[in-house]
Amino acid sequence: MEWSKIPDVLAVSCLTCAFYSISRRDRNAQNNLWLACWVLITLHFTAGIFSYLQGVRGVVGWLVEEMTLIAAGICFTCATVSSDESAECRRMAIVVFLSIFLYMVLVGVYDGPAWVFDASAIVIGTSPLAVALYFPRRSRHTLRWLTVGLQLALGAALLWLRRLSDGSPAPGVSAIFFSIYLDSCLYFWYTHRTRATGSVITTIGLMAWAMVFGVVPLLQHYLPKFPIENEVWNLPKYVVATGMLLMMLEKQIERTRHMALHDDLTGLANRRLFQDRLLSALERARRSGTSAVLMQVDLDRFKEVNDTFGHHMGDMLLRHAAEVLSGRVRRSDTVARTGGDEFSIILEEPSKREDAELVAKSLLLVLDKPIVLAGTTLLIGASIGIAVFPDDAEDFDSLCIEADLRMYQIKQQRSTTTKIGSGGAKDAPAKRALPSPPFGATDLVP
Repeated sequence: MEWSKIPDVLAVSCLTCAFYSISRRDRNAQNNLWLACWVLITLHFTAGIFSYLQGVRGVVGWLVEEMTLIAAGICFTCATVSSDESAECRRMAIVVFLSIFLYMVLVGVYDGPAWVFDASAIVIGTSPLAVALYFPRRSRHTLRWLTVGLQLALGAALLWLRRLSDGSPAPGVSAIFFSIYLDSCLYFWYTHRTRATGSVITTIGLMAWAMVFGVVPLLQHYLPKFPIENEVWNLPKYVVATGMLLMMLEKQIERTRHMALHDDLTGLANRRLFQDRLLSALERARRSGTSAVLMQVDLDRFKEVNDTFGHHMGDMLLRHAAEVLSGRVRRSDTVARTGGDEFSIILEEPSKREDAELVAKSLLLVLDKPIVLAGTTLLIGASIGIAVFPDDAEDFDSLCIEADLRMYQIKQQRSTTTKIGSGGAKDAPAKRALPSPPFGATDLVP
């Protein structure tokens, strides 16, 4: 038994525990696959302890050692694929794994005619191509043909290396590992082309991991008198693990920062970010001598919806309102949830009172219509107050107070006035033909 691998088993086990500890706080497909990869690598080192035994136990230990490392490389590749393309990735991954497994079983136990190895090499090279051609419309991933090309090259390399080495399987096994980890490196680089520290370290580590399987056979062949300790060749594994852990921590920090500035229910800016954006907008307007608009939006019958249909329906209504508001302003504008059923909209340059009134009218056209949520029809409506900087107020607090006052005036008069309050005597409210209808149930006819 190879007891020298026990330190590696302990080290990778600790890394796997670290992956589990971080990933359980942020469950997603990529983190789950990464955790599975490091579990497989732990099994790889554990099986290596028994791979030097004689007889069947040694063969089984060697096969488990090799195949778990191959499976980990395939999982690294699949972890970079988006969820909508995961079915294609799974098909390709299963075919690649099974074809390589067949070849590795032959390497471990078969001692017959060479044509069997050649047939297995051809299967390795052509099976991904067969999958891509059989599912042409479902093979959408940008790099799917990279996998096909690498496997075709691997199949040809296995045929050539077996003849070059007089039937020795070692060069072919190294070529298999090189192909698998080069594929995962290129997939990862393509999908994580950022300057984030974790991404850069992981890409470098995966490339070094792939190069190990190409460099080691060459050194053994051309420089046999200068052996290098096996632990040196294991360093890329720990580089990759460090990079991936950094990526997971970076994503958690980014998510925490986003949650600190955004409403958890609707995804809109929260009051803290709203205040910062409004102060910045007022400062820019003050410097450039232009105007900025603050709109306060209040859903008229939200409390009745909550009391009648429950908080779940209320949450659905808030999310729907957030989508409506966000979809009818410019990307440069800000929509924030600043209260239970209150929203604030910041319209920056070019924004005038007339522009804000047009935006408010377009919002009311949608919010006054019946809304169907979970099979229930609701009629809610909204009250909108508009305040313009610097015409109505010249500082942050005064502008917010002015917009709130106008919104509440409209809310109190909603049965007899328009729901756009833009302030001033010149903006006298117009009469509505009918009062706003009450919210209704599933049998309500608009």
